[in-house]
Amino acid sequence: MNSSAEETKVEWREWGADAFAEAQETDTPILLSLSATWCAWCHEMDREAYSNPMVAANVNDSFVPIRVDVDRQPRVRERYNVGGFPSTVFLTPEGELLTGATYLGVDGMRQVVQRVRDLWTHKGRDAAQIPRNLREDPPAGELSPEIERLVAGQLDDKFDDQFGGWGDSEKFPLPRTVEFALKREREQALATLEAVRRNLYDDYDGGFFRFAESRDWSGVHHEKLAATNAALVRAFANAYLYTGDESYRDPAERTVEYLTTALWNGEGFAGSQSPGASEDDPDVSAYYGLDPSDREAADPPAVDPTAFADANAAVAEALLAFHAYTDDERARTYAERALDYVLSELVADGRVRHFDAPESESGLLADHAHLLSALTTARQVLGSGEPSDDGAATGEVERYLDVAREVADFALDELRERDDDGTTPGAFVDGPREGPGLLDRSLRPIDHNAEMADALVDLAILTGDDRYREAAEGAVAAFADAADRFGVQVAAYATAAARLSRDPLVVEVADDAGSDLHRAALRVADHEKVVIPNVERLRGGDDEDSHDPGTATVVSAGERSEPAATPDELGERVAELRE
Repeated sequence: MNSSAEETKVEWREWGADAFAEAQETDTPILLSLSATWCAWCHEMDREAYSNPMVAANVNDSFVPIRVDVDRQPRVRERYNVGGFPSTVFLTPEGELLTGATYLGVDGMRQVVQRVRDLWTHKGRDAAQIPRNLREDPPAGELSPEIERLVAGQLDDKFDDQFGGWGDSEKFPLPRTVEFALKREREQALATLEAVRRNLYDDYDGGFFRFAESRDWSGVHHEKLAATNAALVRAFANAYLYTGDESYRDPAERTVEYLTTALWNGEGFAGSQSPGASEDDPDVSAYYGLDPSDREAADPPAVDPTAFADANAAVAEALLAFHAYTDDERARTYAERALDYVLSELVADGRVRHFDAPESESGLLADHAHLLSALTTARQVLGSGEPSDDGAATGEVERYLDVAREVADFALDELRERDDDGTTPGAFVDGPREGPGLLDRSLRPIDHNAEMADALVDLAILTGDDRYREAAEGAVAAFADAADRFGVQVAAYATAAARLSRDPLVVEVADDAGSDLHRAALRVADHEKVVIPNVERLRGGDDEDSHDPGTATVVSAGERSEPAATPDELGERVAELRE
């Protein structure tokens, strides 16, 4: 529980069996407060409503109040978020939903508390409901190229020609949507990145803010999240891959600097930096509103130093992508350090812990999906982890790929829904099917299923193991019948579907990672490709696909190119297969 909650007059309980047992024994409804260390309005609600003696007394007398940090309890966040943070959610003693709101001031809180008390008195558990996504299976269908076409059509329908980005209200940067558009509607992608750079980028300290409240990108919320910045580094780096334009490289490079300084906690990447909001108005930053000269003398906003597995994996993957396109050694060094931290401190036998604390959950789909993606990227960019030329070991042989298999196998064994007959229909659930409240109900998040499916495609190509491709196909097909209703926000799902419907471009390099030929392969202008350095280590030389040392072969749509011995020849082979 953060210090903001501890300073209120509410007698907060920690999320867990004890709090729910108390609610059931006393037949008392629950007030669940979902908060975040980076959320200015959460702290304002603590200062105003929850510190008001009358409000606090009513809450303490009428409810069992539970406080949850959404970064540390993502399964609770996904089941009870009612539209943003803070989320103020009223539950039955068993954890079913009565009603909810976001931010409430003193008067609003008094009114809602009274309404909920009346609702509980007159209807009790009959007023409870369970969210639809916890009651119904996702609409399964056929995996087909139509999924990509349907979501690509949404790009045009929702693109904002005037201000950039997609949608006509609040603007999030949507980096995965940008990446999907880079191959399909590039001008939209680049216009959106320009709007993001112009409105959400911190020119002084580096890094990107989380979102803007209005269509024209005004009303910026100044919190900086590691995960958001990681995804934007990757998106800007991929834009640089396609265009060679320094205007995309520069903000990515500055954000790498921000991540490796302001958000580096000495072992891994910290989770977030708060907006430094003014106590008079949470929408106004007392720090980011300063002139650069005044910022120099001011204390920067607080950082939550917690290193979460999913965020660290996402940052590592983004830094590796930036290094692949630019040879930036700072990015490579910190990516390796972050992966080393996660693998040494948060992974055991393929199970990933969310963060390093006794109360941390483990076996969460988001952690496994992001880590698997980072590990397959590390194998493509860094190679197998063999000893370097000077004899110093850089890691165990195939360290990244071996752990990737373990992480993937855990997810396949433990996180896929199973029918009554034991078969697996395909979708992954977000974590263990146990816990108080609604945690024992399976949730199948489409975004994390897409992330897992995309990483499994890479793993299948790297290992030649069809189990991983089949699992990816099942995860995508599990949602396919609703593809005509998807918006641009789930473009990552369409990316996974596209890579399964037509195999991604593969460059097999019979040379060491870091060689000129390998570096040229990484810079082929297709961010959905797969590059395999030291391919003979994985494939061997006894089949028809054996490779001559010091060459690269391009594979596309079932066709294999002639070997290329130089970067220029490799470019020619790619062009020939694309004709």
